[in-house]
Amino acid sequence: MLKKVKIYNTLSGKKEELVPKDRNLIRMYVCGPTVYDSAHLGHARAALTFDIIRRFLKHIKYEVNYIRNITDIDDKIIDRANKLGVPANEISQKYTKEYQQDMAALGILPPDHEPKVSDHIHDIINLIEKLISKEIAYASGNDVFFSINKFIGYGKLSRRTPDDMIAGVRIDINENKENPLDFALWKAAKKGEPFWQSPWGNGRPGWHIECSTMSMKYLGQDFEIHGGGKDLIFPHHENEIAQSEAATDKQFAKYWMHNGLIQINKEKMSKSVGNIINVREALKLWNKEAIRLFFLSHHYRNPADFSQQNLDEAESSLQRLYLTLQRVRNIKTVRAKQDRNLKKHVDNFKENWGKAMQDDFNTAGALGNLFDLCRIINKSMDSVGDSTTLGDAVNEILILGKTFGILEQDPDDYLQKEKLSKSEIEISEEQINQLIEERTSARTDKNWEKSDEIRDYLNSKGICIEDCAEGTIWRVKSLSPDT
Repeated sequence: MLKKVKIYNTLSGKKEELVPKDRNLIRMYVCGPTVYDSAHLGHARAALTFDIIRRFLKHIKYEVNYIRNITDIDDKIIDRANKLGVPANEISQKYTKEYQQDMAALGILPPDHEPKVSDHIHDIINLIEKLISKEIAYASGNDVFFSINKFIGYGKLSRRTPDDMIAGVRIDINENKENPLDFALWKAAKKGEPFWQSPWGNGRPGWHIECSTMSMKYLGQDFEIHGGGKDLIFPHHENEIAQSEAATDKQFAKYWMHNGLIQINKEKMSKSVGNIINVREALKLWNKEAIRLFFLSHHYRNPADFSQQNLDEAESSLQRLYLTLQRVRNIKTVRAKQDRNLKKHVDNFKENWGKAMQDDFNTAGALGNLFDLCRIINKSMDSVGDSTTLGDAVNEILILGKTFGILEQDPDDYLQKEKLSKSEIEISEEQINQLIEERTSARTDKNWEKSDEIRDYLNSKGICIEDCAEGTIWRVKSLSPDT
């Protein structure tokens, strides 16, 4: 029997049980990037949020058909291309590739399908024609608009009145519209813009109709989850609902999920403020798993404040987890006994992190359980030593790690090579290993003074060494493994 999952539905304003239409299949569509510039942390958060949701649903034995689109036709792409004097498709192709590379570098799994708007013009035109035939859309010159007055329930997702809508966003003022809130399904071509042929003349699709078309093509007219950032609730998702349900006379998506936005040092991240942080810039400073851990430590619906301090804290938290895994692995005694107290905590952890995730994907709650278990593991090693239960504990931790996309590296590789590459320590791995060899020789010769000198020198360079049964191990200096 499938485990029950509750999710917060923006449409109803409350948590609801996730009930698939077809047995155990969850169909999920998430709005992807408009590819006119490098991917930033806002893109990363949206992609990571639904990456985790998909991973967890699959972990508890749901099937997931996950679609995330690429918007490669848009005003912003055209504006960028005109400024640079290059074709619009050159811009979109460049940043599509870069986005895909950046998401992979963050450990975000690719969607099952990643449709591009430019590959679905014919489908978009067909949907517009259907709306016109139902007299819900109208042509005006070479433009086509959706008439919001023809759709009962417009505003049900954002809970905005028409006055709120006009005051809250920048509305395209166009004398060809019957109502200022009517939105474009097809835009007439302007000089210097890319265009496609249509029954209404040369032009290109509007933003909102693109996602309706692609989601219904790959998932059907009604599906389970539609997601994206909170900034998309109005007008984008509101308009998607209107045009899709007007065309099909069916409920479009059953559950609407929206992730919180990013702040940079407690300020909203925006180009106007000039505080945009690109994914590639972040990955030069912090490990991908630390960035994931930072986002996972916030509930997906809450804002996340990205700062040097907060990311350094996430990196330190990740290091504590790896130190625990390394410490377990380095114990060199026979595991013949069981730690009953630790077993109780392992069983609780296995149940509780899953329950946290079943309650609207509470990653922060699940991580709390993870750090609690690591504290108990370290206490067990201090008091009991080795036990068969340690292996069971690590196995359960790695199951969570696989679901969250963390703790996937070898502990030594992370604590040594990865940390060294991200630090400002002026010593190489080769130099460290050479000094450790010299220290080992000094210890063999009982030259304790030289041994201590090398230890002190490495410590001054930010390198902590530890002598254990299998030899001397080292790591970039950080916090104690006692989490």
